[in-house]
Amino acid sequence: MTNVTTKTVPAHLAIIMDGNGRWAQKRGLPRAMGHKKGAETVKEITRACGELGIKYLTLYAFSTENWQRPPEEVDTLMGLLRDYLKSDLKEIQENGVRIRFIGERYMLDSDIAGQMEKLEQETAANNKMTLCIALSYGSRQEIIAAARKIAAMAKAGQISPEDIDIKMFSDMLYTRDIPDPDLVLRTSGEQRVSNYLLWQLAYAELFFTPTLWPDFTKAELEAVLTDYSNRERRYGKV
Repeated sequence: MTNVTTKTVPAHLAIIMDGNGRWAQKRGLPRAMGHKKGAETVKEITRACGELGIKYLTLYAFSTENWQRPPEEVDTLMGLLRDYLKSDLKEIQENGVRIRFIGERYMLDSDIAGQMEKLEQETAANNKMTLCIALSYGSRQEIIAAARKIAAMAKAGQISPEDIDIKMFSDMLYTRDIPDPDLVLRTSGEQRVSNYLLWQLAYAELFFTPTLWPDFTKAELEAVLTDYSNRERRYGKV
C-alpha cells in the first residue's frame, strides 16, 4: 500500500510512545493492560522499522518525570522492562540490532541496570539497526550533565571557553555516537515534545497522530513515512 523505500525513510526516527493508559481506560481495563499491549507494539514497530530500512530508532520508554506516577504503575513498567531485557535477545541478534540505552541509570534497580549493560555489550557488533531506548530519561537533565562535564574540563584547564562548540557539546550527550533524529513521531494526539531530545531535534520534522500507541500499526507508520518523504527539509536555508 505504500511507496516507502530506503531512499525516502529517515535515517533516524524518534518516537514518543503515548496513550497506553488511555487505551486501557477506554476499554475499562487497568492501565497495566495498556502498557502490556504497548510493549507488544514496541516489538511490532521495531521489526517494521528494520524491514523499512530505518537505521536508528529511538523510543521514549520512561521519562524522569514518570517516576512520579503511582508506585503500582511504575512497578508494572519495570516488570515489563525486565521481561523485555531477558526474553528478546535471540530475535535482536538474528535481526542485527544494536541496543543502546540513554538516561539516568542510577535511578534504576541494579538488576535492571546490569541487564541493560549486558545487552548493550552482547549486541555491540550488530550493525543493521540501532535501537536506542530512552529510559529514566530527561533531556534537560542530559543537557545539564553535559554542561557540567564541560565546566569541569574548563576548570581543570583542559579546554578554554573558545574551544566549546556544537560538536564538543554534542559529544558530551548520551547520544554522542548517534545522528540527530530526522523525524519525531508522537502518538495519542498530544502535540508537545515532553523533555525529549531537546538538543538533538533542533531540525527534526515533527509528526503527531491521534492514534494511541497500542493501536499504532506498520501501515500507519508507512503513511507517516510517506508524509515525511514529501517534506522539503531546508535546515534554515532557502
